This record gives sequence, C-alpha cells and structure tokens, in this order.
Amino acid sequence: MDWQFLAFSLVKIIAAFAVVMTMVAYSVLVERKVSAFIQDRLGPNRTQPFFAKYIPGLGPLLTRWGVFQPIADGLKAFLKEDFTPAHVRKVYFWLAPAIAMVPSLLTVAVIPFGSMMGAQKMVIADLDVGILYTFGIVSLGVYGIVLAGYAANSKYPFLGGIRSTAQMISYEISMGLSVIPIFLLVGSLNLGDVVQHQTGGWFAWHIFRQPLGFFIFLIAAFAETNRLPFDLPEADQELVGGYHTEYSSIKFALFFMAEYAAMIAVSGMMVTLFFGGWTLPFLGLDQPAATLGMGLLHILVFLGKVCCFLLLIIWVRWMLPRFRYDQLMDLGWRRFIPLALLNIVVTAGVLALLASK
Repeated sequence: MDWQFLAFSLVKIIAAFAVVMTMVAYSVLVERKVSAFIQDRLGPNRTQPFFAKYIPGLGPLLTRWGVFQPIADGLKAFLKEDFTPAHVRKVYFWLAPAIAMVPSLLTVAVIPFGSMMGAQKMVIADLDVGILYTFGIVSLGVYGIVLAGYAANSKYPFLGGIRSTAQMISYEISMGLSVIPIFLLVGSLNLGDVVQHQTGGWFAWHIFRQPLGFFIFLIAAFAETNRLPFDLPEADQELVGGYHTEYSSIKFALFFMAEYAAMIAVSGMMVTLFFGGWTLPFLGLDQPAATLGMGLLHILVFLGKVCCFLLLIIWVRWMLPRFRYDQLMDLGWRRFIPLALLNIVVTAGVLALLASK
C-alpha cells in the first residue's frame, strides 16, 4: 500500500473541504452585502465577537464589513432547537439534508484546482472519466430534494420536490449536451487534459471556441442549483419555502449549505471547462508549476476565477425576476436541447472537415 499517496490524498481532501466550507460561509455574507448594495442598504455590520476588541485597529473595520457574521450564523444553526414535526416521515426527513449536501462535496473531488505541488497533482481524484463522474454525482442531488418534499408530508414541500425533479431532469440533459463539443475538441474526458488543452494564449480557452456551449451550460447551472431566475422548487411567494418548509436548525442549514456548495462546484466546472482552469496566459502561469510558489499561485488563480462566477450567480439573483414554471420547461426542452444538439453537429462537422484537409 502506498502510504505516502494516502497521506497526500487525505491532506488534499481536508484542505479542499476546509476551503469549500469557508467559501460557503462567506458566499452567504457576500450575497447579503451584494443584495444590500443593490437595494441601497448596509447589510450585516453589527456582529462583533468578544475577541474583536483584541484586534488593534482592524476589529471595528472587520465588524463593519460583516466578517464575523458567518460565525454567528453557524453558531445559530447549531444551537437552535432541532424540531421534527409529528406528521413527517422521520427516517426520510432526517436523511434528505445529508443526501442534498454530499453530492456537492463529491463533485469537487475531480476538479483540478491547481497544477502540481511538488510531485502531487492538485486534484483529489484524477479520473479519466471525470466529467461522467461529475454528471453522475450531480444527478444524485435531486434525490435529497425529492425526499425532503415527500418526507414533509405536506403539500407545499411536495410540490417543490416535484418541480425540482422536472427541472433537474430537463436541464441536466442540456447541460450534458453542452459539454460534448468540448470533449470532441480535447479528445479526452479527463478534466486535467481539458485544462492542458487550453494553454497557449487567451484564444485557446474554450469560451472562445464554444461560446454557445458555455451559454447553455451557464443557464443550466442556474437551474441545477435552484437559483433565481429558476428557483421554482422553493418559490417563497407560491410554496412558502418549498421542499425545506418544515425544516429548521442544522437540517435547514444543510440544505442552505448544499445550495452554496453546489454553486461553488458548478463555478469550478465552468472555470475548468471554458476558462482555462488554473491557467493564465502570461508570466508562465499556463504551464505546470515547477516550484511550490507557482503551485500556490495556480490555486489562487483558480479560486479567483471561481469567485468571479460566484459573484455573477449572486448578482443575477437580485437583478432578474423568477420565470414562470411553463416558461422554465419551455426554455429547457424547446430551446436549449435543440441548440445543444445543433452545436454538437456543427462542431463535429467542422472537426471532420479540418481533419480531412
């Protein structure tokens, strides 16, 4: 048994989990601050733990920025009463939040968040079928929402679960079809190979070769993560809160964290597939790291790109109205799936034409 490999894998898992959970916590803070800015408010600026006064000069500033707010939110989620209504199906009621949370974390395992750190690849599981694994795991997330709707034994959560099922089935098809041209270009399903294929300049990035594929993937990502303008499974005005209406305390927090973890995972996928992953076409940042410092810089480049997509997803929530349910289904089945199929045919035709010359 390769103990060194196991040790490094464990370190990467712990580090990736810590980074994702930290990003989940502060994505919530950023969302609240962005919404406050758009609505001409201040947002969280009062939470101040006891140790803030021991941070000379920075304590009041960090308080005004709301930096300590995620700590208070986490403590509140753990300390609130965990109430289970008498009418729910208890086994499924407890199981649903975990099933919703786990797929978002498992997806991160195959995304290359850097090049090399010494002799170690900066990916937890370097699978040759990474994209197939991703879509297989992502599709499991809907089971948590469906179980939550069924277990609540109430009409509003049940309607939210049904909506989520139809929505995810519709948009997983177009999302899967949108990335097929990428793998026609690369000739591999390994996400590390996809990143390597995008080295050599800005125009090597797949966003310039497959803009339609990126557009379809981006819109499908909003539907897959249940974000506005596609948050029909939890539409507050219609369904009170949808599938998590009956949840409270840490079980509700798991659904909440699952949504933001899914946002991070799908942002990482978009960066990897269309925006060069950890690469930048200058200062030698499009080549595997030769030093520890360069390896860390690649990780920071990747995280910076992911944060840009997170800001986009958050901004869209506070700028666009919700689609009607029939409009959501029409867009998925009658617009995006035909467009994605056309994109595959055109890409395959162009590649065949170029190969024949």
